[in-house]
Amino acid sequence: MISLDLEIQLLKIEHLSALLELDQACFGGLWTMEGYQRELHSPNSDLLGLFSSVSNSRLLGMGCFWSILEEAHITILAVHPQYHRQGLGQALLYSLIKTACDRKMERATLEVRASNLGAISLYQKFGFKTAGRRRHYYQDNDEDALILWLPDLQYPQFQATLDQWHSIVSDRLDKSSWHLLFK
Repeated sequence: MISLDLEIQLLKIEHLSALLELDQACFGGLWTMEGYQRELHSPNSDLLGLFSSVSNSRLLGMGCFWSILEEAHITILAVHPQYHRQGLGQALLYSLIKTACDRKMERATLEVRASNLGAISLYQKFGFKTAGRRRHYYQDNDEDALILWLPDLQYPQFQATLDQWHSIVSDRLDKSSWHLLFK
């Protein structure tokens, strides 16, 4: 069985059209070109892309967090629909959390649609706990958002947790014939 290489890298302005295409495929146009340009230029924003060398270096997924004081606020996590259920979301989430740890963030947080059970399950696998609810948060359908938190990123024992997640992510990707090139 052949493994296909995946690489996660910090996105740059030259990835803008790929970002817009992926956003359209995943969300129907959630963020604008100007919104992504702001993220790409902001020193407080880490925007990661997941690429595969076999698909003409196509952007298969993206994740972003804002550094707000000692908190990593995850703003977006998306995998192209044709690559769902292959472990790519796990790889991106792991990479976002690892990057937040490397940036000395103390905790991570995010909002997720209350109906998005797949995403909620993924976040819970990575230790996120529900901290609250924002009523009528999503403007498109008035849906509530759950507020999820992952504390203690700088505690010494969290490094062991990261190592475990690395193994879990690698094993999951192997089952779908992917191999993540960790930097």
